[in-house]
Amino acid sequence: MDRRNFFKTVGGGMLASGTILGVPGIVQPEKVYGSSKGMKLTYEVKKLQLRNTWTIARNSSNFKNNVFVKLEKDGIIGIGEAAPNIRYNESTESTIDTIKKAIPIFNNANPNDFVELGYEIKKICKDQTAAKCALDIALMDWVGKSYQLPLHKLWGLNPKKGPLTSFSIGIDKPKVVIQKTKDAEPYKILKVKLGKGDDEGMIKAVRSVAPNKPIRVDINEGWTDKEKAIKKIEWLVKNGVEFVEQPMPSSMLKETRWLRDRSPIPLIADEAVKNAHDIPKLAEAYDGINIKIMKSAGLQEALRMIWIAKSLNLKIMIGCMIASSVSISAAAQLSSLIDYADLDGNLLISNDPFLGVKVIDGRLVLNDKFGIGVNEI
Repeated sequence: MDRRNFFKTVGGGMLASGTILGVPGIVQPEKVYGSSKGMKLTYEVKKLQLRNTWTIARNSSNFKNNVFVKLEKDGIIGIGEAAPNIRYNESTESTIDTIKKAIPIFNNANPNDFVELGYEIKKICKDQTAAKCALDIALMDWVGKSYQLPLHKLWGLNPKKGPLTSFSIGIDKPKVVIQKTKDAEPYKILKVKLGKGDDEGMIKAVRSVAPNKPIRVDINEGWTDKEKAIKKIEWLVKNGVEFVEQPMPSSMLKETRWLRDRSPIPLIADEAVKNAHDIPKLAEAYDGINIKIMKSAGLQEALRMIWIAKSLNLKIMIGCMIASSVSISAAAQLSSLIDYADLDGNLLISNDPFLGVKVIDGRLVLNDKFGIGVNEI
């Protein structure tokens, strides 16, 4: 379809329907909304099994129930994913409720007006950004497919300029950490979770197997004493750590500023930053930000965040939640604009239902498939 005919066919109303996981492994249909002339919106819960128990400073888990969205019109299907996070008061149920609230917005929307439609998605409710992210990914996947372009090409980006991605090691007993580090041998950079229990023991276990590999650490708000935090950072520097992500709770901005003034390595904001509005106030307390599309409510806001961060000379990381290749491939479309990548959420699960971006020799390798570049297995 050429550009002229495309614009003639994308108008009209939208249809939405839903599916919800009522019993593990069983998908049950729900009521169909809207007009049959429009776009069809469906959702489904999939249980993603973790390869190992995933422990960070806040909690532990063995699986994640993520919500997948499909937008269909004119024979084109856009796919999106929500990874609800308890840190932001999100659950499978709240995610589905938010997706349902979007039905009136999509009912008569033109998907080609994706910027305006993206702002409407953001206004559905105050929070619940994972649900909004799923809708935005599906919308942008549909747009890319309708133009017959990968999203990175639609945005004029060179996928070959993306950085190496780190591979995450969750908090665990030394013996298990050693095995996880051995299993991560193909990855050139490690990201080690700290902030709960024996931080030094975690790093020593990793270094016993990977003495020279670059390490980054993520505290997940686990340190609350600035004096102890600076001592920990000084010890981490001696053990080859490149930077520290979210060392203190997001509410402790003054203490984090104190820490940054004394830290010999960069501090990167994660939980402290969700969207573009948050960035300016963080510039004096952090050296960079970790953008996660689940926090930003999607790709469009993530792109705005990148431009604002660059204007403030902040380093930029794109990270992820535990997720499938859908959200990882979506976020990877922006990888040529960033300094650090931590897009390994799909590598941490054993039953990824999709194929998309690959990691080859530690580097994210995007394909030339239209949209976000994924296929359902």
